[in-house]
Amino acid sequence: MSFDYDLFVIGGGSGGVRAARVAAQGGARVALAEEDRYGGTCVIRGCVPKKLMVFASEYRGAMADAQAYGWTVHAGGFDWVTFRDKLHAELDRLEGVYRGILKNNGVETYDSRARLVDPHTVELADGTRRSAKHILIATGGRPFKPDLPGAEHAITSNDIFHLERLPKSMLIIGGGYIACEFACILNGLGVRVTQFYRGAQILRGFDDEARGLVSDEMIASGITLHLGTNIETMEKVDGGYRVTGTNGSEAVFEEVMFATGRAPNTEDLGLEDAGIAVGRKGEIVVDRYSQTGVPSVYAIGDVTDRVNLTPVAIREGMAFVETVFNGNPTPVDHDLIATAIFTQPEIG
Repeated sequence: MSFDYDLFVIGGGSGGVRAARVAAQGGARVALAEEDRYGGTCVIRGCVPKKLMVFASEYRGAMADAQAYGWTVHAGGFDWVTFRDKLHAELDRLEGVYRGILKNNGVETYDSRARLVDPHTVELADGTRRSAKHILIATGGRPFKPDLPGAEHAITSNDIFHLERLPKSMLIIGGGYIACEFACILNGLGVRVTQFYRGAQILRGFDDEARGLVSDEMIASGITLHLGTNIETMEKVDGGYRVTGTNGSEAVFEEVMFATGRAPNTEDLGLEDAGIAVGRKGEIVVDRYSQTGVPSVYAIGDVTDRVNLTPVAIREGMAFVETVFNGNPTPVDHDLIATAIFTQPEIG
């Protein structure tokens, strides 16, 4: 049976692009479809813009330290619009790099949504169909909003980089690394930050001593942290949103952000049509070689909800190519993977 491609990749994030590039370099005929921006979560709406915001937020403290060491510092306020525009210029540059990597290695790209029709066929948004011997799903994840009062009014981490202006106050819901990182970032940029977390301590799953230290430092820096607390009510009012917490607190915030976890991007991918199983959270179920129950279809990265980190997705992509195209079955060891959190101050 002949196919249009040896490999069709759905998703242009770090894992998908790496797999496409390496397979093409080995002589495979490769195509990749991306419905949004090339680079995925990490480059466009995650690691990279977040770290640039971390750097920006640290200057206030650095300037105070510089004065203590004898420097004369003349600094005005923080200009969000100037920073935001510079940020997006850098993201545009990086997206161009990702597009260039694919083009320079002979990968045919489709700026389109793609879904599976059967184990060897994908359909693009315009109805065009393409066949492939192997299909790799690397569609990543998206922010998840729980069913809480006022959730429809809240922004997520995807939206934070596109704000027209920096709010004077913000409530962040969540206690994971995304919530805590943005609490520190926004606090450093001069926003009055309040954080609700339903658990007894932030950063569940990390070292207990480190969790306590980060919590103490966040509070000392001016962040109002309410543990064991969730939203009771939330309503839109003049000047923002009036929120009452389950602990009895009440305040008005200009913005509310939900950082309550992420979900795999598996909606409308045609998984049922291809006979591919998904788990309780919607994640694609794969074996240790990233293969689904359908032999021709594989999945890597956050869409599988294993270890949701960019370097892991990249490694899974390389292992996939080694397994499928180089005849060398290569599992990925997901144990003991180091991770870093960009809360402030840095500890280790």
